This record gives sequence, structure tokens and C-alpha cells, in this order.
Amino acid sequence: MHALFEETGKFLAGRILSEADTSAQIELDSGKRVKVKSAHILLKFDKPAPAELMAQAQAVAESIELDLAWEFAPEDEFGFAELARDYFSASAPLSEQAGVLFALYQAPHYFRRAGKGRFKKATPDILQQALAAIEKKKALLAQIDDWAAQLGQGVCPEPIREQLYKILFRPDKNAPEYKAVVEASRATHTAPLELLQKAGAIDSSYQFHWKRFLFDNFPKGTGFPALDAPQPPQDLPLADVQAYSIDDSNTTEIDDALSVQGLGSGTVVLGIHIAAPGLAIVPGSALDQVGRQRLSTVYMPGYKITMLPSEVVQIYTLDAGRANPAVSLYVTFDEATLEITATETKLERVPVSVNLRHDQLDHIVTEEWLADPTIEHENTPQPLQDVRNQLSFLYILAKHLKAQREVVRGKPENFNRPDYNFSLRRDEASKGNEPDGTEQVVITTRQRGAPLDLIVAEAAIVANSTWGNWMAELGVPGIYRSQASLAPGVKVRMGTKALPHAGIGVKSYAWATSPLRRYTDLVNQWQIIACARHGNTAALAAPFKPKDADLFSIISNFDATYSAYNGYQSGMERFWTLKYLAQNNITELEVTVFKEGYAGSYLVRADTLPLVFPVLGAQNLPRGARLRVRLGDIDDITLDLHGTLLERLDNPDDATDDGPVDDSEDSEDDQASAGPIAIAVDMNETEAPASADNPAP
Repeated sequence: MHALFEETGKFLAGRILSEADTSAQIELDSGKRVKVKSAHILLKFDKPAPAELMAQAQAVAESIELDLAWEFAPEDEFGFAELARDYFSASAPLSEQAGVLFALYQAPHYFRRAGKGRFKKATPDILQQALAAIEKKKALLAQIDDWAAQLGQGVCPEPIREQLYKILFRPDKNAPEYKAVVEASRATHTAPLELLQKAGAIDSSYQFHWKRFLFDNFPKGTGFPALDAPQPPQDLPLADVQAYSIDDSNTTEIDDALSVQGLGSGTVVLGIHIAAPGLAIVPGSALDQVGRQRLSTVYMPGYKITMLPSEVVQIYTLDAGRANPAVSLYVTFDEATLEITATETKLERVPVSVNLRHDQLDHIVTEEWLADPTIEHENTPQPLQDVRNQLSFLYILAKHLKAQREVVRGKPENFNRPDYNFSLRRDEASKGNEPDGTEQVVITTRQRGAPLDLIVAEAAIVANSTWGNWMAELGVPGIYRSQASLAPGVKVRMGTKALPHAGIGVKSYAWATSPLRRYTDLVNQWQIIACARHGNTAALAAPFKPKDADLFSIISNFDATYSAYNGYQSGMERFWTLKYLAQNNITELEVTVFKEGYAGSYLVRADTLPLVFPVLGAQNLPRGARLRVRLGDIDDITLDLHGTLLERLDNPDDATDDGPVDDSEDSEDDQASAGPIAIAVDMNETEAPASADNPAP
């Protein structure tokens, strides 16, 4: 005796070995023996053999017209054998009965299961809906096949082009566009990004990177909602100083300015004046929410996305020719010893006499010019001449402060490589607009630690560390950056505790000098304003209290967002560096071995460009070895570049002949290429004083 039964959604047939009241032992054709509940046995038969019945039944099932079977089926619940007799004949054999069973089971849109071998046909409305859904699915599958075929032929369907960034970076795996790309990639044995490139889905490599960044970080666009720009308080006292700022010519968010009083008197007062949007922007307001969402200004060659609307920036930026609202730190120094004797914080309006632009003045303001008043330069601007003595003092002070920090740090800061500036050549009508990637790029250098840079950086460190310590003394929480030690792998971290920063060499370090450009600085400015207004009771009046969950949320969001922004800036600087190579037909470079990279390759750093990449043949060469390499093909999408060793340029036996190596060489952010669809970076998120609070605009 044989039996046809159901097990885990499948129909099987075999020989009955033994049978009890509730179950049976059945042997399949494979020899496997299974225990089957009696409720799952649908047919018992002597002939034909199980395998033969299964084959006959499947053929019958495929021949059944489901529409006709649905018409024949009773309105009430019925058994499969009953329908077989109605559909075929009153003497329907086992093969036809089993065939009807298979057909009913495989057509749940026509018939729903109602128990052991029993079914009930769907109502006309439900059937029509089900059939329509089936047809829609068939059409969708056909569409996916068609799109996949087009991609395989090098053509990108418009729906896939429109979903490009979502498909690559945040895919809905049930979407037909995504499925078409996966199918085409499988069929052509081509990676999705390469497939889409070949199909013309990416019109512009620059737009690919730009739109990807917007997709990830500004999905609703970069525009600001309509908001009123709050005016500063009208009762701020006017400071009795003439301040000046030092920035790049393209900087519009001028956060900081300096003033000096008392030169020659034995007591000198340095004023560090910080733009004060925190005096008018209210925590929790609509404008605050905009800043909290963006968290920072985004910089890139030729363009930037500001954290705050331009209307707000224009009110609070420290423009020359007007008295600007500011939070000022006055630091009193003994002029002979340069030791700090007092500090004071004031909320006031600060007259700014001039906005100095270091890119226009670096060739004049040299160490020699500052040290020797007899040195004169032709066409020296009068505003610069007016503050020459102050700058000379500030440069001496900056070197003194730096030396003090290096004692605490335990070793001198060693940044030998220059900073690189990017500018894009375009006509007047295009200035201020987003680049399109076709612009001619110009890359220039300026030495790290140039006098004007050092002056601004050391002043910022004084302000950030002084205010950080002050908040901690008053029990007011802030947002700090700390580093436990300079040991390899010890990272700079953000938190609410005033902990030492070993990399800078200060007791604590709270970002507070760029409130127009960084949200953390705006938060700290609110806290500092509370300290200035309320003194010992500031902890009760400050917007953020100790262990405030909001403060921890800001830190977490800022850390991730700021890293993403820096990554994009670094990636676009690499993009434009690769464009520079192509535009100037550069096929060879002199480089210095940097460190071991991925997959056993060795990374090198270009000696005259901000570029790191792997070189074939550099294995086993020591760090610092100088080489000449031939450049390979450039991939503007993956930002990938490889080189091949041509010759070694340095003397292997003379260490003084090695290429430059500095502290930032150990930064984990230096990479050659992060692979397809990734941003490759050659920037360091370090705490180097030269860029501590003066990022490229």
C-alpha cells in the first residue's frame, strides 16, 4: 500500500511500512523513512508506483485551466477529489485527483485551503484583485529584465538614473531599479558602480561626489527656511580698543579678532574678541534648530555651505568699519616675562579697524619683517603698517606660548609639510556658484606655522583653554576636546569634562572661538555668556546643566557630522588634486615613502601636492625614502590612483637625505584610496595649532 501525503508544504509519496491510529511509517523512493501523521495523508493507493503517480499528477496539474476549475468548483467548501470528478469525470482516476490537488494547492489566489485536502474558492472580487496583482508582478519582472538588459548593453534607463544614489548608497532591496542593477551586475560579472559608469548613469564625476554628499547629508537641499535674523542686544558697552582680524580673503564668517593695549608700559593686555551670535540666538529657537541640524559650515575647494543663514552671519561677522557684538577675553601679560597675570571676560561691542587677509600679506609679514622695524616692503598697506608693532609683539608672544605648551606636551610640534590652498578659475558670473568640475584648479602652498597663522592659532588656544578652565571652575558644563596622551592610537575625544589635551599641551580645551562656523562653539558660547553674566551662580543660569542629555546628544551628532564634512572636504581636495594632474599632464612625481598601506602595498606622499597613493615596487623601502614614480590611470569616481617605482632618489646610507616626516604622518586619516564608491582622503583631523581654529574657508 502506498500513500500521498503533505510534509512542510510539499507533496510526497511512498510505501506504507506500518500504520497506527494517528500515524504511519512511510518509506520514500530514496530509502528514507519518515513518520507521517494520519491527518497529513491525502490518498492511499496500490497502483501505480509512487514516483509514477507523482509524475502523472504534475502533468495533469499543468493541464488544468484554473479559470474553468474555479467555475466548476462549488460555492461551499469542497474536497479535491470532488472537484476532480466535476472537472474531469465521475470516474476520475488517482492521477487526475492528485493533479487537481496539486493545481489547487499551487493557486491560492483562486482557492484557499480549508483543511485536510479541502478548499474554498475565492470570491469574484478577491479573485480579480489577485489576478491583477499577479499581472502587475509579471509586468514588473518583465520591466526588471528589460532594464537589466539595457544596462548590460551600456544604456541606463531613466528610472535607474533618477535613483542612482539611492541604489548605490541607501538601497531599497525590494525596489525594481535596485533589482535590475543587481541582475545586470550578475549577468555581466561587473561591479554595480562600474556597470552604471559604463551605462552612462554618471554624467559628471564631480556631480557624482557632490550629489552623493547632498544625498547623505542634505537630502532636503542646502537652502535655509525663511527666518528672522535676530538683532544683538542694544545695551552692550563699547570697548575702548581697535581690533583687527586675520583670515583668508574668501572668509565671510569672521569669528575672531585681536587687539593689543599697553605696549611699552610693562603690562600688555591682549584682547581676543569672538563674534557673539550667542547673545541673540536663543537655545531651542527655530534658528538654533537650523544650526543644530547642520552643526558646522561645510568647506570644499571653490564653495562652502554655511551653518547659519547669510543674513545672520552678516549681523555678527567681525567686519571692519563697525562695532560688532563680541565675547571678549582680555589676557594681561607681564611685558618682560610674558607671563599671564590676569584674565577677564566681557560682553561688549568691539570696533574692528581692518580685516587683514593673510594670503595677501604673508609675503610681507615674515619673521624677519616682524623682528626688524627697518625692513620695508614696497606697497605695504597702511592698516598693516599701523599694527606692525602689535604684530611683532604678538609673534614673540605666540612663540613663547607655543614653547610653553611644548614643555607640557613633552616634545616639540613638528609639522614640516606645507598647507595647500585650492582655488578654481572661473568667470565673474560663476563666482559664488557651485563648481561643475570643469574648472581649472590652482594649487598653492604656504608653510605651516607662518607668523600670522601662529599668532591666530596661539590666541585661539589661549581663549579655548582659559574659557574651558573657567567653566569647569564655576561648575558649568561645556563641550571639550581631550587627549589622554600622545601614545600611538590614543585619539582626541569629545566630552563634557574638562580633561587635559596632551596633543596641544593644555589643562583643558573647549572649542569656543568659531561660533559662526561650528555649533559646539555656539553651545560653549552660551555657557560662557552665562558665566560672564552670573559668575558663581552661572551653573543655575546656563542653558545646559551638568549631565544634560541634550549636551551628550549634541556631542554625538556633531562628532559624526563633522567627520562626514571633513571627509567630504578631504575627498574633494583629492578630486581636485587628481584634476590638477590631468590638467597639467603630470605623469611622474617625486614622492616620499609614508607607511605600509593595504594589501601589502606601500603608500607614498607626493612632495609637492596633497596626495597619498600606493606605489608598486616600494615594498621593503624605509619610511622617508624619496622616490620618483610613474603615475597610472586616474579614476575620478573612486578617486583612485596608483604609481610604479622608477628610481630611488635619496642616499640609502644617509638618513639626512630622507624626505620630510612630521607628527601628522601617524594620522589614521591618511589613506590612499578607500576603494570603489568610497571617498579617499589625504587630510588630517589633527589639533595642529596652525589650523586649530582657522580652517580653510
